[in-house]
Amino acid sequence: MSSCCSGSCGSQSSPPDNRYRRVLWVALFINILMFGVELVSSMKAGSVSLLADSMDFLGDAGNYAVSLFVLGMATIWRSRAAYAKGVVMGVFGVLVLARALWIGLGSHVPAAETMGIISLIAFAANGVVALLLYAFRDGDANMRSVWLCTRNDMIANLAVLLAAIGVFGTKAGWPDIAVASVMAFLGLSAARDIIGRARSELATITVPVR
Repeated sequence: MSSCCSGSCGSQSSPPDNRYRRVLWVALFINILMFGVELVSSMKAGSVSLLADSMDFLGDAGNYAVSLFVLGMATIWRSRAAYAKGVVMGVFGVLVLARALWIGLGSHVPAAETMGIISLIAFAANGVVALLLYAFRDGDANMRSVWLCTRNDMIANLAVLLAAIGVFGTKAGWPDIAVASVMAFLGLSAARDIIGRARSELATITVPVR
């Protein structure tokens, strides 16, 4: 997850036009829906890689929400929104690692079939979003970063699918834990970058005294 994928490129962009705004609304809905689907499925399947992948949907939903709701607001509100998003992503990343450690200490084997099916659904969902954003791929930095990050998320979905295949083939949980750990560390790195940039922005903002 690059810094642009984390939403740090959005604050320097102009507000999206109406057509792009409609696409962002659709993308926001799909990402919130898939976050819920993967979160519930990860619990039922006992898969930490699905849980980690849901973090990507949560992060992307945050990006779209920021673009839609606070991009036209004052810088201080954009920075505060980014800071809050970074904290949420960081907490979620720690939870993913904690669950990976907990499961890793046991002999639990996640449901490979559920992992495979949900990862394919997630891949299709990101594919729909990528197609919707394709027309804006050559726009400003924020537009292009949003499209690229959606495309990269499809790679993460394939990683979960590979984990499912690994679990099915080895009858062990380590492929799921390995993929989840990598994705969680990437999420934590993105969260750290978001919080750091937000704090730097907030430090330079002077709030008028009334």
